[in-house]
Amino acid sequence: MVAPATLLLLLFLVVPVLLAFGLSFTNARLISPNPPRFVGLDNFVRAFTSDPTFVRSLVNTFVFAAVVVPLQSGLALLMAILVNQKLRFVTWFRVVYFIPVVTSIVVISILWDFMYQRDGLVNSILDTLTFGAVQGTNWLGNTSTALPAIIVLSIWQAVGFHMIIWLSGLQTIPEELYEAARMDGANAWQQFKDVTWPGLRSTMVFILVTITIQALGLFVQIDVMTQGGPRDSTTTLVYHAVQQGYRRQETGYGAAISLIFFVIVLVIALVQRWLTREKD
Repeated sequence: MVAPATLLLLLFLVVPVLLAFGLSFTNARLISPNPPRFVGLDNFVRAFTSDPTFVRSLVNTFVFAAVVVPLQSGLALLMAILVNQKLRFVTWFRVVYFIPVVTSIVVISILWDFMYQRDGLVNSILDTLTFGAVQGTNWLGNTSTALPAIIVLSIWQAVGFHMIIWLSGLQTIPEELYEAARMDGANAWQQFKDVTWPGLRSTMVFILVTITIQALGLFVQIDVMTQGGPRDSTTTLVYHAVQQGYRRQETGYGAAISLIFFVIVLVIALVQRWLTREKD
């Protein structure tokens, strides 16, 4: 019964990972008459010493993750608490918040690209709300605003998914615990601190790990909206690896960047898991 899934995992996951690991120590090119040659750690040394775009992509990736992880998880939790109330039209709100998740990220990126233009919707709203006092900029063409613009888009697009996960965690907390807390005179904040948050611990661990992995793997928005620009202000590790491995056909170097990315994600996930472990 598991043979088909195992075969697919081997073909499309295990084998590519092993190939990438092997290619990262060679000078292989995507289309070349010469066979790959073993170069040892040269690709990794090149990444950290003679490739400023790699260093910039590393910084951008960490900045993006450092902002997105707390903001997206916190906003998703707030939305989950709101839609968990017994209010009218609450199902409608759940659907509305979740619609961006099931919409193609490519389509969303194209729409937001138009919205971020100098004469786009974002600047029109700013001009209307401030009665012309604030003149918007070309958000994706400015080195100081391009990455924050991508961050806003990414949080908006994915927050509904993690809202649903938080919501599933909230609904596993017994109502009797809240009743007991209210009988003891606990206010809303005390109920959240002493009942809700401890009950969401396992959900919190899962959400932190998933958001971090998704944030570190940022690619589609960059590829569609900015292509890493302006002046590498939005390039990321994954985008740089694809650029080097496929578009510049330096397969060995692209594989080395991918291996570095894999190690970074693995280390961060293990550290998060250790920090959120259950303590006696």
